[in-house]
Amino acid sequence: MSVEPGWYVDPADPDTRRYWDGEGWIGAPIPVDATPPEGPPPAERPPAPAPTPPAAPVSAPGAPAARQPHPGQPHPGQPQPWQPPGAHAHPQGPPPGWPPGSWPGRPPEPRPHGLPLAGFGARLIARLIDFAIVFALNAVVNGWFVWRLVEEVTPYWREVFRRAMAGDTSTEGLPQPSEQAGGLQVVILLIATALWLAYEVPTTAANGQTFGKRVVGVRVVPTAADEPLGFGRALRRWNTLGLPTLLWYCCGLGLLLQLVDALSPLFDHPLRQALHDKRAQTVVVQLPRTRRTAPDDRTDPSGDTP
Repeated sequence: MSVEPGWYVDPADPDTRRYWDGEGWIGAPIPVDATPPEGPPPAERPPAPAPTPPAAPVSAPGAPAARQPHPGQPHPGQPQPWQPPGAHAHPQGPPPGWPPGSWPGRPPEPRPHGLPLAGFGARLIARLIDFAIVFALNAVVNGWFVWRLVEEVTPYWREVFRRAMAGDTSTEGLPQPSEQAGGLQVVILLIATALWLAYEVPTTAANGQTFGKRVVGVRVVPTAADEPLGFGRALRRWNTLGLPTLLWYCCGLGLLLQLVDALSPLFDHPLRQALHDKRAQTVVVQLPRTRRTAPDDRTDPSGDTP
């Protein structure tokens, strides 16, 4: 199975990254945390011709003769006769460090801007934290409208449950909600969508992190450049996931679309992009964890403080 050309971690040296042209490694390695350039590395200059070996010194009479290379044996520094020209730059078969026939079916996992991709579990926890915050905001801002809607539909559902318990399946004479109930549903969904937008888009545009992502240690970054998303890109990313909230009114259609979007990173390779990531050309990366070391008081000398 051929591997597409690109910058991958060198299995022989995991601290470096090299360009795989489909047949072998080319170019000089770069640090694994460095951002790889677009396309293959520049062509290397041909090596300088090997210097002419000095003539063998003439042995003095009676001195032992100098050791001569075996006929057909190359001088040190010359390519071996079984190596084709350029074999050091274009090795055939699997990359160095992999036994023959063991090149995996999937290339090594990419590291956008030198950072590993965030796992689905971390992204899910961050999203649940953000949903909890947006839900709390809705309880404060949307609470009165939700209470009014419950008051409108409670008589209808109470009568439906009473008849179901009595074995009555008729629908005649059920108390119907007023026309205000439909308007209340629309208002509730509009407010909920606006609160979600106001919570997520500005923070994502500024530094790629909502509160949930900051807690988990993940960040949204563009795929092309290591820079802030900006308001436009953050809004496009949120629209794909947030706007279907308005379709909850249509028999939960919006909730189904959001569920598909939320599960899409499980089936996307190699960048694990959700549908909203693909639209905005973003990826979610895992930030390195920094350890905070507390000062060791045991190193202080014992005795009274002056």
